[in-house]
Amino acid sequence: MRIAFYAPLKSPNHPTPSGDRLMARLLVRALQLAGHSVEIASEFRNFAPTPEAAAALEDERQAELLRLRRAWHNEPKPHLWFCYHPYYKSPDPFGPILAAEFGIPYVTAETSYSRKRDATGWAPSQALVAAAIRQAAINIALTERDEAGVGQAVPEARLALIKPFIDTASVRNIDLRPDSKRLVTVAMMRAGDKMASYTMLAAALRMIEEKTWTLGIIGDGPMRTEVEALFSDFPPGRIDWLGERSAGDVACLLCTSGLYVWPGCGEAYGLAYLEAQAAGLPAVAQRTAGVPAVIQDGVTGILTADGNVGAFAAAIDRLLHDPARRQEMGEAARRFVLEERSLEIAARELDGILKIYAGVEP
Repeated sequence: MRIAFYAPLKSPNHPTPSGDRLMARLLVRALQLAGHSVEIASEFRNFAPTPEAAAALEDERQAELLRLRRAWHNEPKPHLWFCYHPYYKSPDPFGPILAAEFGIPYVTAETSYSRKRDATGWAPSQALVAAAIRQAAINIALTERDEAGVGQAVPEARLALIKPFIDTASVRNIDLRPDSKRLVTVAMMRAGDKMASYTMLAAALRMIEEKTWTLGIIGDGPMRTEVEALFSDFPPGRIDWLGERSAGDVACLLCTSGLYVWPGCGEAYGLAYLEAQAAGLPAVAQRTAGVPAVIQDGVTGILTADGNVGAFAAAIDRLLHDPARRQEMGEAARRFVLEERSLEIAARELDGILKIYAGVEP
């Protein structure tokens, strides 16, 4: 089957790394692994930070829609349009229209609808999202939280669930050489939730500064100076600034660490948690947003109360000084990801959903 794949927030080909880009790439690979041909339908980024900015993009949207329409008239049309992560700041302006015109199924993955945005100037964009949800042959959620949210907002929505997954190839046969006192985290350095998590992490580590540990920070971004300032009062040698790294480098750095620490403020779920657990690391995070979808509390890591810096620090301290439990959790974490959250498993589940709900047989 030929699938037209579109990610209005960030194309899989976008140059800036992020969780959105990674998940888009993983979905493309899962569809390909299931035997389908996937084409990135458009590189147009339909993201707007304000309703006024959204309106200003209308001429560009119409030009891109015309280009796609003409292409489909002149070439074989795809069998299905697959849209990843449409939401109020980044709805899908092409898929619902083209799917209806050309008579093909429309599918969404990780869509969301927030009723509170209707009163903040986003009502027209919200209406597009809701209409797309209703039109979709199936809306694939990646967390039970999102599945419930869409179902409550649009009761007639057809819904299915695939849990967050990663490609485990890079760590499946890698040599694990954990350093029991080595903490590690992987995150972009940008404003908003990421900065809030960095702030909380620094505050928590300050509470256990007298204990023996080092922290490796993998990541970069526009707020690197501000993030470095948060940790500037720690003694030399406690914090290693490792910068942006390739996927292979990240895997190697994880495999030589002992504990993954990241509060996860506002995380949709956090693929980095799965990557760390696949490398045998227990994870310490908050029980917030979509984080419980990727960490089994008390089994593969510890989830602490949202906003409780002391509890987060105590959880890190507990695992630093309980090697038996840390090893047990690390082994469970690795089994969890390799056996339940792999690309291969997701490919089978995704293909099955499309066959049942979208009639994907060419």
